[in-house]
Amino acid sequence: MKRIAIVTTIYRYLSHAQHIGDRFLVGYPRQGKWHRPDMKVVSLYVDQKPEGDQSAERAKEFGFEVYPTIAAALRCGGSKIAVDAVLLIGEHGQYPRNDKGQVLYPRYEFFQQCVEVFEKDGVAVPVYNDKHLSYSFEKAKAMVDASRRLKFPMLAGSSVPVTWRLPELELPLNCEIDSALMVGVGGSDPMDYHALEGLQCMIERRKGGETGVKAVQMIEGEAVWKAGAEGRWSKELLIAALSRSDSPQGLTLADGRTQDLVGTGQLPKLVKNPAAYFIEHRDGLRTTLLMLNGAVKDFTFAARVKGLGVQSTHFFLSPTPNVTYSACLVSNIEDMFATGKAAYPVERTLIVSGILESCLTSRVQQHQRLETPHLDVRYRAPKDSHFSRT
Repeated sequence: MKRIAIVTTIYRYLSHAQHIGDRFLVGYPRQGKWHRPDMKVVSLYVDQKPEGDQSAERAKEFGFEVYPTIAAALRCGGSKIAVDAVLLIGEHGQYPRNDKGQVLYPRYEFFQQCVEVFEKDGVAVPVYNDKHLSYSFEKAKAMVDASRRLKFPMLAGSSVPVTWRLPELELPLNCEIDSALMVGVGGSDPMDYHALEGLQCMIERRKGGETGVKAVQMIEGEAVWKAGAEGRWSKELLIAALSRSDSPQGLTLADGRTQDLVGTGQLPKLVKNPAAYFIEHRDGLRTTLLMLNGAVKDFTFAARVKGLGVQSTHFFLSPTPNVTYSACLVSNIEDMFATGKAAYPVERTLIVSGILESCLTSRVQQHQRLETPHLDVRYRAPKDSHFSRT
């Protein structure tokens, strides 16, 4: 039975640690059945214990220890590493923000402490890192480099790429994508990361794979609508993406009517502060993320694909408190812990981490277009997308 250490910022109701950790404690739905991983949580490190902290009660109920340091958690209080895998969840809690609005979660610092144990003890185990690797691309790259150097499997990212898709769209591997657009909602920087990763998991399947990002720009407000009028983002793709939404706002809420939010001109009325993230890839592909708070409440995607026309889908995110989509993520984490092989490349999360940081830099630098030579991240998508189909 695999032994798991959880390293996290906080463990309380609706935190990511609770969503993910609890599934290793009590099980989760998988392929239409209740599934209990053949694994055991044996230790926990929690950085902060705010009101509602569940760490002590979970430890008591499930028979593991809460340790005062990350090293002690990985060694279970002994002198050598005593776990087979690490869940690293640096999300939620009270941490400072930088001038870009990024929360400075200590994911890199937590990861480095794990690596120090691996190096001192001469044993490295699989690590899952929740969401983006770091607010800093430099730190994120150092994390990936460490996993390569010590040769341990690493998985990262969020639930969006692996949740259900409505319809079940998987772009053909090595397809030719003319353009792509993602619609997202929520605040920066937690929710735009989810949207960018949803976009990336679709476009990485294009011919030649991902070859890196040449430049980015983020704009806001009226400039977003002006950019649409000038053709910088595709109205056709936006209509296709919004057609997959389950949550159109405005008149739909008032009297139940269906809407063409673009054609009727409702978007500028509903979206008070739109944001557009423009991404220029090294192979010539140009993609766009539109954050449209006020128009919809979900994540949708559309792309024009050679030979297939416009393709679109909705990334289904089920409601709280159960958020079953996180079970889709845990399924992939569990498989990596069991097999030692990650289902999809950690480079996906690396490049998205860098895209987000660069876009937020563009915002604070008067929305300038920024060259991004450092985002020279290359990888190929897996044959299977690993999103949930059952």
